[in-house]
Amino acid sequence: MDPLQTKIIVGLGNPGPSYETTRHNVGFLAVDRLIERWQGVGPQKKFESEVFQAKIPKVREGKCLLVKPQTFMNLSGRSVGALIRFHKLPAPQLVVIHDEVDLPFGTLRFKQGGGHAGHNGLKSIDAELGSELTNNYYRVRVGVGRSAGQASVADHVLKPFLDTELEALDGLFDDITEAIALISEGKLQQAQTRFHETKTESNTE
Repeated sequence: MDPLQTKIIVGLGNPGPSYETTRHNVGFLAVDRLIERWQGVGPQKKFESEVFQAKIPKVREGKCLLVKPQTFMNLSGRSVGALIRFHKLPAPQLVVIHDEVDLPFGTLRFKQGGGHAGHNGLKSIDAELGSELTNNYYRVRVGVGRSAGQASVADHVLKPFLDTELEALDGLFDDITEAIALISEGKLQQAQTRFHETKTESNTE
């Protein structure tokens, strides 16, 4: 793929069936939807990731790689950094999808740059990319809320989604698909205007 055209879209999560539908894996689940909708070809096993090649529909220069790092969340940067260096991509062509406990369940937020806010996957990516790239890649923040009980953040994000929550996420993943297409064309503000609202309500206890 031409490094001037390729975009890398990374969903963060943990590999293995025991983590498949946990809140921490919402990035993986979102990428699965992108693979389905954009007819991703793969996976290729490289850079400690599952990598699919795809084309964003109706987007000029829409070639992309859809990536699910297999390093476990805390080492996500090892995979992402290797991909960025190999393809010689500028940071604005990287999009990272991740869970966000500071947003209510079902909320989407998009931004370019910013801190990791304690998220271990982002922390690993930021450490690997360095400050210049860290301040420029795009983040798709998917709200998973916080536990209403005494569970720690770690316990909460490693808990599986309820069946009703998985049903609600179905429409949210469609929104993410449309938003990333806009972001890939440089239309971040349009994506924010269209999708920055709470779509669902959580049944998390």
